[in-house]
Amino acid sequence: MGDKVTIGIAEMSILQQCGTLVTYALGSCIGICLYDPTAKIAAMIHIMLPLNMEAGRTNTMKYADTGIRETLKQMTARGASRNRIVAKIAGGAKMFELSGGTLGNIGLRNVESVRMTLRREEIPLLAEDVGGTVARTLYFDASTGQAIIRSYGRSDKIY
Repeated sequence: MGDKVTIGIAEMSILQQCGTLVTYALGSCIGICLYDPTAKIAAMIHIMLPLNMEAGRTNTMKYADTGIRETLKQMTARGASRNRIVAKIAGGAKMFELSGGTLGNIGLRNVESVRMTLRREEIPLLAEDVGGTVARTLYFDASTGQAIIRSYGRSDKIY
């Protein structure tokens, strides 16, 4: 998988041709992998909240809506084609029992926001490993577009 680039919470990175993007401890957060298989341009975002309601938008990568849009913009600036980009996602777990139904389940709200934003941007969602109550680590290979999800007590999932 080549060199490894770690993406922290509310961060994004782009690789071309080779290397691996990785993000750890995806609880209610979502790791979003975006890939142009022809240009072999891979991006990963680690979002923590569904929508950017922040005045001034100091960190667009913290939010599903603005993070995805900005990443797509940066990918196309590097030569990716919007009509070839596909997505894979992991995370969105319910890590704590809170009252408030859906409102208290930030993981579910994140999943819904990511799906909605990808639909709006016309990016096909090819695979997902979301929900549940377990944290995940997400690896994304820039040369193949393959995603590997690891979580405690479960077999690796390869997409």
